[in-house]
Amino acid sequence: MLVLSRQKDESIMIGDEVEITIVDVRGDKVRLGITAPKHIPVHRREIYDAIQREKAQKDGEVSPGGNNEPVDKVEESARKKSDKSEKAQQK
Repeated sequence: MLVLSRQKDESIMIGDEVEITIVDVRGDKVRLGITAPKHIPVHRREIYDAIQREKAQKDGEVSPGGNNEPVDKVEESARKKSDKSEKAQQK
């Protein structure tokens, strides 16, 4: 794992097409801006994991101990949780 230090408004590049910019730092939270071509999917890790579980389910595999909620419900739940957290920080 490569570990980099960046400050607000600084970026890192992944290859020639993906740029990650530090948008804001508040306490222990960092907000990232990600610029990537449309053909490169970008997901939070928990959403990526949910997508993989759903794919495994469709392929007839069982995810051991995994949460088998549909991706859209997981995504909606994660988004609501994130929105509540951001609103609480803004107060």
